[in-house]
Amino acid sequence: VNELLENSCDAQAGSIWVDIEQGGMRQIKIRDDGIGIPPEEIPLAVSRHATSKIHSVDDLEHIASLGFRGEALPSMASVSRLTMTSAQSGKDSGWQFRVNGGDVEQDVHPAPHPVGTTVEVADLFFNVPARRKFLRTEKTEFSHLDQVVRRLALSHFETGFVLQHNQRQTLRLPGALSDELKDKRVAELCGEAFLN
Repeated sequence: VNELLENSCDAQAGSIWVDIEQGGMRQIKIRDDGIGIPPEEIPLAVSRHATSKIHSVDDLEHIASLGFRGEALPSMASVSRLTMTSAQSGKDSGWQFRVNGGDVEQDVHPAPHPVGTTVEVADLFFNVPARRKFLRTEKTEFSHLDQVVRRLALSHFETGFVLQHNQRQTLRLPGALSDELKDKRVAELCGEAFLN
């Protein structure tokens, strides 16, 4: 979730919607309204040891993005049913790519989607049942995800965040550009006493 949220922030998202089911074990779905991904780069996003953020050696000395690592998406795709759908402004169509347990299930094909990107990770560890034993209860796993969203929301005030668990909204933070709205966000996430 952290990697997906950082990628959304790097894509200049104004809003990010996080939809979790069963503490993330059944589904993790993150949608943003960022700049989107060109269709030819979507398979690259789930390729090991690949990044679209480095074009020259000089880029290594000026890393300014959060989602630089690039290993989380391939790792997620290898242990889940991952679907990535993205659209860019001014393009006729969005594009979708599916990976099932590390195997490409469907090559990039046109799909309706608003400008931005949606990554859906379904059935986590369906093909590695032994790994499921290391997951905690649904409540504990969701608590960890909730903390990740809250921490990122405290460092990206300009971005709105909506968090939903089992079809119930648990957090709604509109983008905060003014000092007053930033204070309101800090108070909501950390408490009035912390803000004071």
